[in-house]
Amino acid sequence: MKPAVIIPVYNHGRQIGEVVRRTLKLGFAVFVVDDGSTDGTAQVIEAISGITVLRHAVNLGKGAAILTGLAAAHENKCDWAITLDGDGQHNPEDAGALLDAVSVAERCIVIGKRQGMEEQQNVPWTSRFGRRFSNFWVWVAGGPRVEDSQSGFRLYPVPEALQLGVEARRYQFEVEILVKARQHGMKTKAAPVSVVYQAKGERVSHFRPWRDFMRNSATFNRLIFARIFRVFRR
Repeated sequence: MKPAVIIPVYNHGRQIGEVVRRTLKLGFAVFVVDDGSTDGTAQVIEAISGITVLRHAVNLGKGAAILTGLAAAHENKCDWAITLDGDGQHNPEDAGALLDAVSVAERCIVIGKRQGMEEQQNVPWTSRFGRRFSNFWVWVAGGPRVEDSQSGFRLYPVPEALQLGVEARRYQFEVEILVKARQHGMKTKAAPVSVVYQAKGERVSHFRPWRDFMRNSATFNRLIFARIFRVFRR
């Protein structure tokens, strides 16, 4: 296995430096995708050696950033890619749990199932509700039964992920790719990972409940109607 790490980041200048430095200790190629940040993120990551920085001139969305990273990993002949968020909620050291979940011959997606989200005091209600909401609708849309469909800590088989034809380019990319993977006969697994939620006021989140609820709903509607259409075409 030749894994790379992809870190999509947008205005996480306070956290991204530590996240990247810890990730470098894994010994893998690291691609940091700055998705049009307007704070000090660009300056922070430019000062860190040993990484490949990719940049979007404007904010295109998390899914677009992941695809940019996957394409770069593919060009560098990396057959697996670990994605983790740049806000500090994931522990890069848990990447080993994702890699251990697959054998060399397997080609599947591994989701880092975040542990202790129900117990942590700083976890916002939107994250708890959103996870349950998304898990259910991923299944209804024809995807796998999973317990943490919104986790951004994942392991992807690079060439296969690029060929799934995912349309969403923002947060919804991470739920749509699960549905598309199942449609193409690709398995999804889970591996336990830890999670850290900073206290309110310290954590930078770009999730907007109503806006993203509407985007999620539009994505699920599109996937469900496509599933129904395929059934009637048989």
